[in-house]
Amino acid sequence: MMFLIRSIKPYLLIVFLLTLAINGISQGSLQSETRISLNYLHPEEYEIGGITFSGNAICDLKSLNFAVGDKIKVPGEQISKTIERLSKMGLYEDNIQITATKIQGKIIFLDIFLEEVPRLVGFVYKGVRKSEIDDFNNKVNLSQGRVVNENLKQVVKNIITNYYVDKGYYFANINIEEERDSLNKNLVTLTINVNKGRKTRINEIAFIGAEEVEISKLSSAMSNTKAKFIFRPFNKVDTAIVDFIKHREKYKNKDLAHLLLDYYRPRVRIRFKASKFKEDGYEEDKIDVIRKYNELGYRDAYIAKDTVYLNDNKELNIEIHVNEGKKYYFRNITWVGNTKYKTDVLNQVLNIRKGDVYNTVLLERNLSMNPEGLDVSTLYLDDGYLFFNAMPIEKSIEKDSVDIEIRVVERAQATINRVTVTGNTRTGDEVILRELNTMPGQKFSRSDVIRSQRQLLQMGYFNQEKLNVIPNANEVDGTVDLEYVVEEASSDQLELSIGWGSNQFIASIGVSFNNFSFKKIFKKDAWAPIPSGDGQKLSFRVYPNIYYRQFGFSFTEPWLGGKKPNSFICSFSHTNYSNGISESNINHQRIKITNATIGLSNRLKLPDDYFTMSNFISYQYYDVRNWPYFIFTSGYSHGLSYNFVLNRNSLDAVIYPKNGSDILLSLQITPPYSLFSNQDYASMEPKDRYKWLEYHKWKFNVSHYLNIVDNLVLSVRTKFGFLGHYNSVLGSTPFERFYLGGSGLSSISISDGREIIGMRGYVDEALTPTQSGTAIGGTIYQKFTFELRYPISLNPSATIFLLTFLEAGNCWLNRETYKPFEMHRSAGVGVRINLPMFGMLGLDWGYGFDPIPGNKTAAGSQFHFSINQSID
Repeated sequence: MMFLIRSIKPYLLIVFLLTLAINGISQGSLQSETRISLNYLHPEEYEIGGITFSGNAICDLKSLNFAVGDKIKVPGEQISKTIERLSKMGLYEDNIQITATKIQGKIIFLDIFLEEVPRLVGFVYKGVRKSEIDDFNNKVNLSQGRVVNENLKQVVKNIITNYYVDKGYYFANINIEEERDSLNKNLVTLTINVNKGRKTRINEIAFIGAEEVEISKLSSAMSNTKAKFIFRPFNKVDTAIVDFIKHREKYKNKDLAHLLLDYYRPRVRIRFKASKFKEDGYEEDKIDVIRKYNELGYRDAYIAKDTVYLNDNKELNIEIHVNEGKKYYFRNITWVGNTKYKTDVLNQVLNIRKGDVYNTVLLERNLSMNPEGLDVSTLYLDDGYLFFNAMPIEKSIEKDSVDIEIRVVERAQATINRVTVTGNTRTGDEVILRELNTMPGQKFSRSDVIRSQRQLLQMGYFNQEKLNVIPNANEVDGTVDLEYVVEEASSDQLELSIGWGSNQFIASIGVSFNNFSFKKIFKKDAWAPIPSGDGQKLSFRVYPNIYYRQFGFSFTEPWLGGKKPNSFICSFSHTNYSNGISESNINHQRIKITNATIGLSNRLKLPDDYFTMSNFISYQYYDVRNWPYFIFTSGYSHGLSYNFVLNRNSLDAVIYPKNGSDILLSLQITPPYSLFSNQDYASMEPKDRYKWLEYHKWKFNVSHYLNIVDNLVLSVRTKFGFLGHYNSVLGSTPFERFYLGGSGLSSISISDGREIIGMRGYVDEALTPTQSGTAIGGTIYQKFTFELRYPISLNPSATIFLLTFLEAGNCWLNRETYKPFEMHRSAGVGVRINLPMFGMLGLDWGYGFDPIPGNKTAAGSQFHFSINQSID
């Protein structure tokens, strides 16, 4: 017997421990309220006689693993799985219990105890700004009635933490507190306490093992990851001098430029981009570092390892260990499979010679998608070879030389089958399709596709960042469908202004509908808010003031007749500037100016289709009565002129162009009335001398844009104007003259048709010829501008870019005083903000280096506000 007890003692211990374990797993098996005896080692099968719920919640019976009438084993797996399923639903507290309330023979009655998790009634943020709260609310869906559990709180913490990590705050601490409602304990308010901590910047990026390639080139390749701004040019200069003296042998093979670079690199870092670490951007940058090595001939370069760690100042240090390998060079380049073009032609386009540095980036770019010029792919794609492919293969590598074999697959030419547009919610399909250079039935051309994209951007109706072309090619039948994907952007503009001028407050209101539809004005459902979608432009401007009243409108139909890009333009304005006294009063003073213009603009095909030619006829009528500020005090004058404009515009965008040019030549002439008249103009009163205005006016403007790197753009602009006369006795007309200086905004007191040219760094009209201290305008002017631009936002709802500029210009009274090399210079910085409803707004600070006429000191510091590029 003793032997038997000793034998079963271990088993009894195991049974006892199992019983305790099974009985303690969150009531995972069955609990009994009536001390019903259950054998956990030998479960028995029972039929469920009834199910009741206790606690403050119930659940759908379908979510249970059993139902009334089912037979289950007790204790058993179905009980445990039911508790597990209910727990995973996240709707109930963790104290879920299933108990046996009664057992009658083989029938068991169960009770399920559930307590509902609390629901959200409100939430507050502490320690954050309102703008950040708005950002959080857009990302976190904390709606009333939502279940509040640990999962929800963790999601909120993760979202807020990631938000701050993206902004460079890596040690943000988020603590969420629950407060139960005093009346309903099942409702809670969350208090989200945020302490974003100090911004974590990148202190240093070190390249270990980089000996052949300059560190600055590798750092520049990392566009997303930049070390923080540093300007300590004299930090530890004594240590550097001592080191140089002690270790002169180390420096003797370096030239002065490299010595200075080694000295200033850890002491001076000028950064315009925020120094913050983002994991995905960092991974991209590591790829770009190796790409930079490949570009410089190091085909075997790789990153052995990299480390990102915090230094003692809680700033990030990055160490990138590189293995550079040796430098390679191109040797022989052969072509296989080319039948359309000879090898000599392809080699000329590829533009890589034997002995050149082995630059795989250049090889890829010159084979396909070279943004700066012709490439082999474009050569084929512009001739319809959409299915063309050129694959470079490293045929042989000997020492530091690489032989390349380029395998060409030409296939058949492709024809455009269908052209469609998607995403245009306002602009009509026909308005978009008529601007495209890709038509069904044409041979496919990549240049035509790129040109079509540019045409759509020039319309100004679409988001330039979202414009895309999707080719759906069918190699079997040799066709391609082109889908142009656009996103509508607001193009209408509203201008409301009030200011002070000529000793009075001046208010104005102007509106421009840049995608108007005249034919829809009688359709009731088209007024949402105005008829639009036909690409027409309708503008109104009103000055509703006591002393200064003006009304004007203009209308442009870009496709007159609907078949050819012939633009029809007409405009009208009427101005009444008075002293506010009734016209019946003898002391009434006023000048009335009526202006009407009509014109036609044609898009040319020669020399290329970037050219447009415009012809305008304009008429001005001046009615003057007792007006002491005009050329004559009482009388009237007529101005009838013809204006010819030749323009070549190849800019790739309207608001923020990155590439292309805009060249304009215009000639405005009036009939030479004085040449057919025998009148003595020298003895005439001004009101008779200028009854009919006569002049010829020439203007030449050039703007060129070059994308230097990333979105940094160089803008170079030149402007020249000349106002000539037919009759030397009559001389130059006092009308239509040039006034240089300032913001370029016109004044309401202007009534002689003058042309205002802005120039930063000088006050309005400061560089304009004067007579007796009053600006009388010039007949010749020239202006040169060099400008660097960098965008803060290219979002069409608010395009913002910064700029810095150098300008030089001057204005002369006549040809005798014209000295082209005597110009006034200025430099400065500025910002442009384009809001769809208000147009381009600008604020510039300029410093004029030269004295204005009549003043011996420099013009000095000036601030300028501009509207719609008036200063440019």
